[in-house]
Amino acid sequence: MSIIVSAVGQGLIWAMLGLGLYLSFRILNFPDMTVEGTFPLGAAVAVTGISTGMNPVVASLLAAGVGALAGLVTGLLYTKGQIPILLAGILTMTAVYSVNLRTMGQANRSLLGAKTIFNGSLLKHLPENFPTVAVGLVIAVVMVSALAYFLQTELGQAFIATGDNPKMAQAMGINTHNMTILGLMLSNALIAFGGSLVAQNNGFADVNMGLGIIVVALASIIIGEVVFVEDVTLTERLITVVIGSILYRFVLVLVLALGLNANDLNLFSAIILGLALLLPKLRQFFHFDRILLGRRAD
Repeated sequence: MSIIVSAVGQGLIWAMLGLGLYLSFRILNFPDMTVEGTFPLGAAVAVTGISTGMNPVVASLLAAGVGALAGLVTGLLYTKGQIPILLAGILTMTAVYSVNLRTMGQANRSLLGAKTIFNGSLLKHLPENFPTVAVGLVIAVVMVSALAYFLQTELGQAFIATGDNPKMAQAMGINTHNMTILGLMLSNALIAFGGSLVAQNNGFADVNMGLGIIVVALASIIIGEVVFVEDVTLTERLITVVIGSILYRFVLVLVLALGLNANDLNLFSAIILGLALLLPKLRQFFHFDRILLGRRAD
């Protein structure tokens, strides 16, 4: 039971990463590599702030603000500097690595004995792992609701139009450069916020904790899309990202329960994502085979 509760809690807080990447990768159609820098950036800022006596909630919000600045840099490099999408993200990601080291003053930093968002006075009496679920659920509901509301506004619709068809959006008078920058700022703010939550839950921050993190975010998105294949609204799609994040955590728990090495988690994450991406094609393939068999039977 404890393992199940832990997987749900982990899935809820890691869902912030999936929601952030969904804005840039799916809606804006922008493959943003800044993710692997802003995730540990959020962790570094939050852990450093909390270690110096800052309120955990304020530290988490500060982490989100710094993440938005990283997204702003990537957006400016792409829109104003005309640097290719992937290279713009890689440049920011590389620079952020040094920023993380400067922020923490070392490669990793612990939160041992410090008050975090998960061990407040109201959560101390809850059973093990339930504080993570409680905090994660509240944050997930707030974030999904806020994003759903934003995407239904005029500004949000302009943001969606920019990702769907930039040329058409420009013809409609939408400043696509500004929309791209806004999207990257929102995306990386969410990702850095997710990094701050994960760091507080784990009890430490490390400069290398962003390695391969984009695969984890994509897995949350793709698994949610594969499981819920029916046509859904945009709000429902945001919810499927959260569900996909939880399901991904259960898959990892299953992998570890089978006795496989924890050092191979990144390998298994890539395999899981690859299978999830191939699943629609496999469905089509086997459906086509059934049609052929039916014709032969006739």
